[in-house]
This record gives sequence, structure tokens and C-alpha cells, in this order.
Amino acid sequence: MQQRESWDWTAGTREIGDFGAWRTTYGYMEEPHVSEDGEKIAAIVRAEEEAYTVCVNGRPWENTFDKVWYLRFTPDHRPVALVSDTAMWTVAIDGTSWQNWYEFVWNTRFANTASHVTIAAQKELRYFVVTDDTPWQNEFFSLNHLIVSPDGRNAAAVVQNTTFPEADIGKFQEGCFTVAVNGEAWPEQYVNAWELDFSGDGRHVAAEIRTSLYDYTIAVDGKTWKKRFPCVWAPRFHPADNSVTAPVKIPGGWSLARNEEIIWNRGYKQLWHHMYSPDGSHIAAVAAPEFGKWTIVEDDRAWQARFNEVVTDAVYSPDGNRIACLGKSNEKWYIAVDDRIWDVALDMAWQPVFSPDGSHVAAMAEKNGSYTIIIDGKPIGQEFTAAWQPVFSPDGTRILVKGVLPEDQGGKYCRQVLEVERVAS
Repeated sequence: MQQRESWDWTAGTREIGDFGAWRTTYGYMEEPHVSEDGEKIAAIVRAEEEAYTVCVNGRPWENTFDKVWYLRFTPDHRPVALVSDTAMWTVAIDGTSWQNWYEFVWNTRFANTASHVTIAAQKELRYFVVTDDTPWQNEFFSLNHLIVSPDGRNAAAVVQNTTFPEADIGKFQEGCFTVAVNGEAWPEQYVNAWELDFSGDGRHVAAEIRTSLYDYTIAVDGKTWKKRFPCVWAPRFHPADNSVTAPVKIPGGWSLARNEEIIWNRGYKQLWHHMYSPDGSHIAAVAAPEFGKWTIVEDDRAWQARFNEVVTDAVYSPDGNRIACLGKSNEKWYIAVDDRIWDVALDMAWQPVFSPDGSHVAAMAEKNGSYTIIIDGKPIGQEFTAAWQPVFSPDGTRILVKGVLPEDQGGKYCRQVLEVERVAS
């Protein structure tokens, strides 16, 4: 696996591909995707009439397909796409297809740092998961909410392992859904199951479940919490001790439970998308302390900043001492860091990223049809027709910016390494 230390962190700008020229070469082209290290740009293109492929840095794959979709890059920078030939589907990596083909595939999943590729697949009206071209041995009547473990070696999904007619409400209420891990279904059946989470070591799975039409709770490795709630949201594992927390609805509003016991004292109008600091010493969540007012809550203490539409994409700094998020008010997006809203109103913004020491924050943003990178509340001064998430160098002194220059500047995709102190000051 390639590490960030081995990337090219030489300050300056390097042209990777003449992306503007691709539009004249191919009659059809979809939006481009870029590898995390910035060394590759790829797009789905039509190579000839009714034949599609992927173009990487100006060079098309040798193989063509009837259809190509959901192009992405793996963490080790390989282009991956879902491809179809003669009405069957599979995965193509660097232009080479898996040996096994299916009637349909979807939900490509990667671990954050592993090279494994996982998909959901369907064949002969049965559903299952495939990892690195190896399908689960067991198949199910439906499958959704696919996730992979942090190392990419394990996969879990919500599955239906009992068939019933669509109008059989009684059978539905008995429970027809469960969770399958690496193809093995939990013995318990639920009315519904939704969001899942793997523990950090990949050995445990927690699920958000419904045990009756009116009762919700959390199940861990097939064992259900004894307490029931009017509603729950997605569970999360503590990164150190593997205890499980989840937002739950109680008479006083929404609060946070750990191993079914309430651990926060305040009640919120809404509480969800909770997350742990890297060492597990802090918990933060998106919350509405009052109706229609959104903010961040950390350890049961709410920020003063409020947004009247949404708060999303919250993230901890690597040291766990800072939090950044996106917020939307009055149809404009903003970036907030440590309870302070940056004074830049945006048409769109993407999840902020912290430098390794947590001292700097950067985010990709869109305004007036152009894209740029904002560092510590200040735009870098370069606009792009397309851009991707910035990446800080391991020592935090430089930042990698990836973008397609405007047509009047050549329209090429460039990889820029900038000195952080110079652009942030």
C-alpha cells in the first residue's frame, strides 16, 4: 500500500492530463475522478458507437464495454468501475474484469487504507456480497446497507433471509430481516434493520434495528439490547473498548446511550451522526438543541453557532482536540471550526480536512460556478472548473491541491503542491 510519505511533495505545479482535449476526442464523457495522490485523472468515455471505456491520464483502457458506471479510485490509486457486457455485470480494475459476472452489481466499497474491493451483487433473484471476485457462499432474498471492516477483509449487510408475499403484513411483523457477516446470517430476525458499524478490529458488528412496529433498539453480534426506544439512529463502536453507543429517543427528546444506558443528561430535538475522537475520549454529534436550529454537540455540550437548514460532514482533528463541519443557513453553505463560522458564504462545500497536527483546516468549495480550496478561512486564490479534496503532507507544511484549470488557462488537470504558511497567512 502506497503511503503519503512516498508521494511527490515537491512544491510547484505539474500538469497530469489535458482534460480539456478529451472533450474533443470523445463524443461522450462523464465527470472525471482523481486519485487521492493526484497522479491520475479518469473519466468514463464512449470509445465508439455503443462501446464505453475509461480514459486514464489520456489513455483509454484496451477493453470496451456495453456500459460503464460508478467509476472510483481505490485507496492504492487504481481506477475501478462497474462494467456490463452482454447484459451481465462485474468489476473492472485498471481495465481488467473480474472472472465472475452477475445480473447486476452495485455499492462498490473500499476500506480507508486497504486494497480490497467489495460489491453487492444479484444473480437469479438472489443477493450476496463479492470481495475481490470471491462471492459469499450464502445468498439472500434482498441485501442492502453494505459496509466493510476497516481492513477491508470483512463485509456485512442487512439481508432478508425469509421470503414472504408483498401483502403478507403478518409475516412481515414477525421479522424477516437480519444481518449477515461474511455471508453468515445472525439467528435473530427483525422487522427492519438499517445502519451497521464494524468495530475497529473488524471482529464485531452493531446494527440499528426495529423489533416491532413501534420498538427500536441496537443489536451487537446478533444480541439485542434489552431496552427499547421509540426510535434510534446508527450505532458506533468505541475505538478502544468496543462498547457501543447510539442516539436514542427518550421522553425528554433525543440523547445518547452506551450499551443501552443513557450517558448524556440533556435532551435534544434531534441527535444523530455521532462520532468518536480518534482515541475515544470525546464524542461529538450533529444536534438540534431547539427546533430548526442545528449545531455540533461534544460530550453533551452544544456549540453556540447555529444553522437553520442543516449541519453535516463533521470531522475530528487527528489529535481529537478540534472539530470542523459544514453548515447551511438561508441557502448558503458555511464551514465551521471549533464553534467559529468562517466568514465565507458558499454555494457548496465539502467535508473539511485537518493537517496532521490539527493546526490547519482546508476544504473544497464552490462559488459562482467555480471551485477553489479554502485554508483556515482564506481561499488560495486559484479557481478551477473542477476540483477535489485537498490533502496535507505528513509533516503538515504543504498541501496537495487537485483541479482542472479554466479554459482561458489551458483547461488542463494539474497537481499543485503549495506551502501551507504561504497560502494560509
